[in-house]
Amino acid sequence: MKVRGSRLQGSGHPTVNFQPFGLTLLKFFLMIKKILLTVLILILAIVGYYVYMFTRGGRGGDSGPKQPPLALKQHSDAFNKSIDATMGAYFEMEAAFVESDTAKAKEACKKMLVLADSINLAELKKDTSGIFATDSLSLENIKANAKSLLVQPNIIEMRKDFSMVNENLYPFLKAINYRGPKMYWQNCPMAFGEGKEANWISNTVDIVNPYLGKNHPEFKSSMLHCGEIKDTIQAQ
Repeated sequence: MKVRGSRLQGSGHPTVNFQPFGLTLLKFFLMIKKILLTVLILILAIVGYYVYMFTRGGRGGDSGPKQPPLALKQHSDAFNKSIDATMGAYFEMEAAFVESDTAKAKEACKKMLVLADSINLAELKKDTSGIFATDSLSLENIKANAKSLLVQPNIIEMRKDFSMVNENLYPFLKAINYRGPKMYWQNCPMAFGEGKEANWISNTVDIVNPYLGKNHPEFKSSMLHCGEIKDTIQAQ
């Protein structure tokens, strides 16, 4: 039996076991090999990344300049007329709210819904900047809030839905680059009470507030002109 540092029987020399030293050296070389392999893989990955980024697969190797999204500046006459008609019904509804006439407001809202269905949004698919998807969603939200308005039992709740119609109608009109008559995005800072603002669209610079109106239970007609212009809606 081998015993490290001992003498064999019948021999005058000690035996030295080199096996542990050999295993340690082998492990060391294996570890170095793994490290070198890992470094090589990292180098190849970095080189591959830069090759990709600066060839056709990446940003720097395009064969020519990238074409910017096509943003439509004009629409067909039919499209513009459908927007004009829808806005005409909208302004009828707005005027009814100024007068606090819930029956006329609902009647105009129904008319607006019918006309909104006639808007051919498929025309916007020619625009590659992505407005078809966003305006389709905006139009659906306009119609959903208009339908909600029709079933509300009182003018306060109707005006809240009217407010939501506006919050979707405004970005819709801005996105399509509406080329009809100039309109104005107006704001009342206390439409539903102190600090509870709401917006609407007007076809005149004059402030005629559809939320407080002529017959408000608290303010009567004293707040009819409360508000300010926040933006202008016109073709760019």
